[in-house]
Amino acid sequence: MKIIISGASGLVGRWLVPDLEAAGHQVVRLARGEVESGTTSAARWDPARGELDPAVLSGADAVVNLNGRTIGEGRWTPRVKQELRSSRIRSTETLARAIGVAASPPPLLVSASAVGYYGDRGEELLDEGAPPGTGFLAELARDWEQAALTAASGRTRVVLLRLAMVVGRGGALERMLLPFRLGVGGPIGSGRQWWPWVAMADVIGAVRFVLDQPAASGPINLAAPQQVRCANFAKALGQVLNRPSLLRLPAAAARLAMGEMADALLLASARVQPAALEGLGYSFRVPDLATAIRHAID
Repeated sequence: MKIIISGASGLVGRWLVPDLEAAGHQVVRLARGEVESGTTSAARWDPARGELDPAVLSGADAVVNLNGRTIGEGRWTPRVKQELRSSRIRSTETLARAIGVAASPPPLLVSASAVGYYGDRGEELLDEGAPPGTGFLAELARDWEQAALTAASGRTRVVLLRLAMVVGRGGALERMLLPFRLGVGGPIGSGRQWWPWVAMADVIGAVRFVLDQPAASGPINLAAPQQVRCANFAKALGQVLNRPSLLRLPAAAARLAMGEMADALLLASARVQPAALEGLGYSFRVPDLATAIRHAID
């Protein structure tokens, strides 16, 4: 296939691009900087200005949209919130407009979203049919998905990948390692909140699966079938590192350190199940959390 990718240098893109190329696909990275004349592996765009030549997308088999500022870096000041929104929504709108006017539009847009769509839902079991939650992350994911869905037409199918916390090198797991290695890691708040997660191998596997699966459409929860609470996650991480995992971080301390982000990312509970993926026949490569952590830190 010829696959266009935005966000190729991000957490997922860094692993997805070489995997697709190793499988024989032609990958074209969308880049903000200057692109060498004549290259076929990159194309220039400017999502902040809504600029993307539709000819870049014409004739492609799929577009994979991974663009977006990292959600868990720095406190959510008004400026950071605006950057989180614009880096996702404006870039997705730019892609959708270009797809809509391309002479031969790609038949598939796979656009990233997040399980933050569901908000804080306690013990409720959440499949793709569950309504959106409330709060900044839920509103961000909802608007991000709506921007992607404007590309849907009789010629282009849209898949919305609602990613859970990715367990891989980098990202949230990397920020957890130091306190656990120092022996001061443990649950956050009550520890009873559900923490959806997914191994990097299954992010790559699910994207490749969706690219080859014509029945895939609409929202897809990209979360491992093994549902774990925050306390279980801390215990698994401690066991893999052979370090204690009993020092609880009070919710008030998390809020003091991280502000609003603590409630949305650490203290919220979302019991997400991958109903659509499993219904399509996807078999998870790494369904066990401890194994996923080992793979990530080896």
